[in-house]
Amino acid sequence: SQISFEEDSQKQAAVGHWTPLMPSKGSKEEEEEAEAGCQDAGGLEERQCSQQLDVSRLRSSSVEIREKGSEFLKEELHKAQKELKLKDKECERLSKVREQLEQELEELTASLFEEAHKMVREANTKQAASEKQLKEARGKIDMLQAEVTALKTLVITSTPSSPNRELHPQLQSPSKAVFRKGHGRNKSTSSAMGSAGSQSGAPEASSHERKEVDSILFAEFQAWKESPTLDKSCSFLDRIYQEDIGPCLDFPKQELSELVRVAVEQNTLTIEPAACQTLPGVKVAAEECGGPKQCALSGLPRSCKHHIMLGDSGNYYYISPSCRARITAVCNFFTYIRYIQQGLVRQDVELMYWEVMRLRREMALAKLGFYPSEM
Repeated sequence: SQISFEEDSQKQAAVGHWTPLMPSKGSKEEEEEAEAGCQDAGGLEERQCSQQLDVSRLRSSSVEIREKGSEFLKEELHKAQKELKLKDKECERLSKVREQLEQELEELTASLFEEAHKMVREANTKQAASEKQLKEARGKIDMLQAEVTALKTLVITSTPSSPNRELHPQLQSPSKAVFRKGHGRNKSTSSAMGSAGSQSGAPEASSHERKEVDSILFAEFQAWKESPTLDKSCSFLDRIYQEDIGPCLDFPKQELSELVRVAVEQNTLTIEPAACQTLPGVKVAAEECGGPKQCALSGLPRSCKHHIMLGDSGNYYYISPSCRARITAVCNFFTYIRYIQQGLVRQDVELMYWEVMRLRREMALAKLGFYPSEM
């Protein structure tokens, strides 16, 4: 039995034999102790000593492996901790960057919304202003179209051979000739039309009256008709200013005469019956020049049934019938050439020429002092 036990122990020692790579200090001491024990033991105990020696070696190698493994794990743990700290720092930095970007994004979004609202408000304001201007412009266009239609109806139907009695009330019978209420403020054309432009007292051209076109005057009128203008520098109007308009509006009161001429040219002169100042809605001037018994233009004592107003000044000036006839003759001339300039007269050039000559004759007669009794 002792022999079998020794064989089994040898087999186990052979199977469990472990050769340490680097023996530690403890293993060497154990070997020495084992060898010393083996030397002390004798004969039969040699094998048991060798077996104990192998077991001690195995134990020392396992301890060495544990120590090395623990050192390796500590190093790996230390490296992992360092990497973890670096990753934590990187995460913290990225978090700050994200917070900064989010804040900038919020500020940018708020500024964009504010700018968008501002642009919308400005667009709405501009749209409202544009719609208002469009509405006003359409109203003015409708009013002007109505006026043009009415003027065309009056002007186109009036010719020297067949004048329109509505346009020329002086052709009506004395019993029907009344003062028209078409005298608009700042409208010398209305005043002129309502005051009977050809009230010169001279009879209309009879059927047996002979007429001959002056080639120079007709050529000047044709040249002006090609490009009608109110600029008195052209030869056509320059001649009429010198021969008719200037003498007709030349009154003793030179300063007031100049103001009247400018108002007639700018279409801002108003002629009204003196009695109309008592009507409601009519602005009465604080200071009136002349009076019912004195003409403001001539300075002579005359019975003044009308007065004039220059623009929106609010000052009225009493005028005599003779001065009124001279002013209305010039207003009638300007009214007709304005119609030609605006394209409202659709007649032959020669017929328009003779109408201009008739208006010139009215101015000449008014300058000489001829005017109808109803003035």
